[in-house]
Amino acid sequence: MKRIDLEREDLVRVWRRDFPILDTRPNGKPLVYLDNAATTQKPYGVIEAESDYYRNMNSNVHRGVHWLAEQATGAYERSRATVAKFIHAAHTSEIVFVRGTTEAINLVAHSFARPRLQPGDEIVLTTLEHHSNIVPWQLVCEQTGAVLKVVPVDDTGTLDVQAYERLLGRRTKLVALAHVSNALGTVNPVRTLIAMAHDRGIPVLLDGAQAVAHMSVDVLELDCDFYAFSGHKLYGPTGIGVLYGKTQWLDAMPPWQGGGDMIRTVSFDKTTYNELPWKFEAGTPNIAGAIGLAAAIDYLGTVGFGAIEACEHALLEYAAAELQRIDGVTLIGTAASKSGILSFVVDGIHAHDVGSILSDGGIAVRAGHHCAMPAMARFNVPATVRASLALYNTHEEIDALVNGLAYAKELFRS
Repeated sequence: MKRIDLEREDLVRVWRRDFPILDTRPNGKPLVYLDNAATTQKPYGVIEAESDYYRNMNSNVHRGVHWLAEQATGAYERSRATVAKFIHAAHTSEIVFVRGTTEAINLVAHSFARPRLQPGDEIVLTTLEHHSNIVPWQLVCEQTGAVLKVVPVDDTGTLDVQAYERLLGRRTKLVALAHVSNALGTVNPVRTLIAMAHDRGIPVLLDGAQAVAHMSVDVLELDCDFYAFSGHKLYGPTGIGVLYGKTQWLDAMPPWQGGGDMIRTVSFDKTTYNELPWKFEAGTPNIAGAIGLAAAIDYLGTVGFGAIEACEHALLEYAAAELQRIDGVTLIGTAASKSGILSFVVDGIHAHDVGSILSDGGIAVRAGHHCAMPAMARFNVPATVRASLALYNTHEEIDALVNGLAYAKELFRS
């Protein structure tokens, strides 16, 4: 290993101390957690931030004038400001708290897209999308008579940009695509794709669930119209996520859900709605989750994306090379631009069996279609094993994965 890799390994070991779950020993074995695309582990700061909220300021937000309510509201709204700064939004009012990426996309589908769609209108997706960025659009298409158009990918999992451009037409009302593929790790050329769409007056939504933990995201630079992501893939809590939307769109969109906190006045004759972003936050929000998400973002700020990207990229290269040396292991998705996801199949062994054998050895990977069945169909595989990286993963853990795969192959030979 090169000296610079040793230095990175030392840095990663420091980061690992911040994550208490990494001391867990499943089946008496050291935990090797390589399922980060499904959810990331949480540092002490996030765990303590949620706990502190419940210990010291538990109250509903925006509605009370007592001391606890003021403390909770202040913390909740400071969390919104932290998120806005994190993704470089122009205004905190462009940050809508939701349960996760799925809810964010559904909000845009039903509040933004559905009122604008007519029979024959088109929404452009890609072959690589997560089901959460497919099914909501299918639902609104069924309701409006609009249709989906799908951009193909080549054998490496790289988007066909020329085909994408050909699909953008006068009936295209929205483009919705992943910033990073959850199944293959492909990093899409989103700046180019957004510019192409905007040249034709077409708004763009980015599913950023697999991007925000691995790279700096600047929504103003990207010029996307909507950006969606989940806290739990960002070292934050489950049940909290973010929809960023440009003010011009959010202002024009009707509320998606009705209830408390999204109103100004209510009578049986008429209801007037709250201003942004609260008109999209009906009911009691996940206050502790928002505070925990802000703590996760603060933690990433102390680490720095430059260091994260360098360490993860080096580890990805090492892991890809090691896996490709194993006879019978085939990587699915070898795009030139990739984030820390390795999807692969093992000859003669179903992905679920591989995952179970690795689990017995304390190695956590994902096995299945990864909520991306069209992508699996494109590569003619029912499922893959997916090892996905985070800032706390090490070269030794990749070695453990390689040894576990060798053991699995030996079991199926005997």
